[in-house]
Amino acid sequence: MNFGKLRGRVLGTLALLTAAVTVGALATPAATAEPDAGALGAAWTAAQDAAPLYPGVHIDWDVPITMSDGTVLKANVYRPMDAQGRIVDTPLPTIVNLTPYTKLVSMIADSALSIPGLNDVLSSFLRGFDLSSVGLGGLTELTKALPGGAARLFTADRTLIQSGYTQVVADVRGTGFSEGVWQVFQEREQLDNVEVIDWASRQSWSDGKVGMSGISYSAINQMHAAEHHPEALKAIFPVEPGSDLVRDVLATGGALGFGFIPPWLLAVNTLKLMPDLASVFSGNFDWKWLADRSQSPMTFFDYIIQALTVQSVPEIPDNLKSILETDSPLRSGWLGHPERVQVPTFVYGGWHDIFTYSEPRIYNAIPLPPGQKQLVMGDTYHANPGSGMGEPGTPPRMDVLQRAWFDKWLKGIDNGIDGYGPVTLFQQGGGWTTAGEFPRSEAEYRRLYLSGAPSGTSAGSVHDGSLTAEPGAAERLTVSPGVMSLCSRDSAQITAGITAILDLCAKDGRAMEMNGLTFTGAPVAEPTIISGPVNLHLNTVLDATDGYWSATLNDVAPDGKSTVLTSGQITASLRAVDEARSTRSANGDYTDPYPFLTLADRQPLVPGQPTQVDLGLTATDAVLQPGHRLRVDVFAFNFPRGLPLRPLLNESGLRPQHIELDPGAPSWINVPIGGRPGW
Repeated sequence: MNFGKLRGRVLGTLALLTAAVTVGALATPAATAEPDAGALGAAWTAAQDAAPLYPGVHIDWDVPITMSDGTVLKANVYRPMDAQGRIVDTPLPTIVNLTPYTKLVSMIADSALSIPGLNDVLSSFLRGFDLSSVGLGGLTELTKALPGGAARLFTADRTLIQSGYTQVVADVRGTGFSEGVWQVFQEREQLDNVEVIDWASRQSWSDGKVGMSGISYSAINQMHAAEHHPEALKAIFPVEPGSDLVRDVLATGGALGFGFIPPWLLAVNTLKLMPDLASVFSGNFDWKWLADRSQSPMTFFDYIIQALTVQSVPEIPDNLKSILETDSPLRSGWLGHPERVQVPTFVYGGWHDIFTYSEPRIYNAIPLPPGQKQLVMGDTYHANPGSGMGEPGTPPRMDVLQRAWFDKWLKGIDNGIDGYGPVTLFQQGGGWTTAGEFPRSEAEYRRLYLSGAPSGTSAGSVHDGSLTAEPGAAERLTVSPGVMSLCSRDSAQITAGITAILDLCAKDGRAMEMNGLTFTGAPVAEPTIISGPVNLHLNTVLDATDGYWSATLNDVAPDGKSTVLTSGQITASLRAVDEARSTRSANGDYTDPYPFLTLADRQPLVPGQPTQVDLGLTATDAVLQPGHRLRVDVFAFNFPRGLPLRPLLNESGLRPQHIELDPGAPSWINVPIGGRPGW
């Protein structure tokens, strides 16, 4: 008998029982009032970090799963093994992850994380890693995703498996080693999600209860699966999910998300062409896989090429037009319906993620009581979810929260996770907080007018204006397209955080403001909350039939540092708003305008004629500390965050654009404010 393994198993079991007893004793809402969840959070962490119940993991490689249309998907199935090296044959809950990034990448990441002691050593090192003193604080924040627990949610979570779960990691149709043509969230792919869940629930190693895990694309698949109500699906844990992909990242404001979409498509299309070498050498190569890949070797790249090269609107081909049609099958597949979700859902998002627009909206749309739905929003980009989590005063690590979530909803353990939050937010300018809802109930919308009067705070901008309680004097302000957006937080956001390594760009908006108009308010007298979506209403004049507006909302410190809280953009001719999906404040101003972004609703401008434009900024949560100021920046270009379609870009001609400050038709920002700023 291996007494070392037996001792480890006994100690692991005792640790789990102790954690369960502790959690049961403390499972009250009051115990989870803090972001770290207090004693409950410590118990969840202890359960995750305890010696494993099952010391080993067995992997069945490339298990075929046949879809109803005959297409075969390939999956790796991870199952726990006992101290004697036997596969646990007790039916267990199953976690499904459907990924387009190939199981091969997942396997490599899993292998690296499974090197004894490596994860602990790296996590310990990265917790103390800090290059902010040399202007690389952004790089520091990117590296803290590993100790924050996100890595295991991207690949297989061995600790979760060893605690008594089976995990299935499957290649999405047309990617990895799976057959078929990649559909990118379309109807057939959504049906695959349901069929994989059904398949997993019927296997001998499954107890019939299925959860879903994963980041980004895998998180979106979770949302789509839950919307279809498969009987076996009992809970999901989507990290960085999108639900309105055109507005999130593909064509935000009608402009191509150039810094993300082309490189992402290139990466997935390249990975999907990697053959199963083991099958090649064994003589079992799947020739249908090769035939399917030859049908569409670079899926959707033709759309990108057309968007960048077509010269005029009448010349736009039908396939590209389908993205710009509300009811096209393609666009319908990219529009989620979180209001249909009926299973417990834990959403993680980031204030500077590429899917920031969707994440709070997903939480609010799910028709479940708080507790059965949770929202955590970090001060993160797409590449570093969970950064900094697990430290004192912060939420527990992401793997810890996921384990607690599945233990509650798949195993029925009363661990108090349903009393957490329900909304846990990193408040920009402050720190981690909890709330009963988002936006915060104390925030009320208020107009602040754009005035040409100098604030004396932004000497480096094209024009230093003010934010005032009343409209200012008539004045025309002109702004031209510029390239300083390459050094900006918007650039960092659309590149998933890659360019955030330079604090000069991502943490201070003054570089980008060299190409923008700034409007700055007076210093706040008391801590002032900003919570919710924001709308900027502009009275504009263009010298062409089209243009492109971009804006940011900033927190300006007494030393002049300008920190971007949120941003938005709109192609001027695509400004028409869908009233049914928009929201307004009590005074009738938009809080969250929802542009159609369709060719059918396009409204070319008349050169020289004033035109009203509503530019929505994604929801945010922040606090202005005493002495800080609120600032609005307005730009005429924002590359690589957005690049208008070539036909629309041709019409604008990248010319100077104007804001007409007119007391009779003023420009303002409608911002949700809580507190007494003293303005």
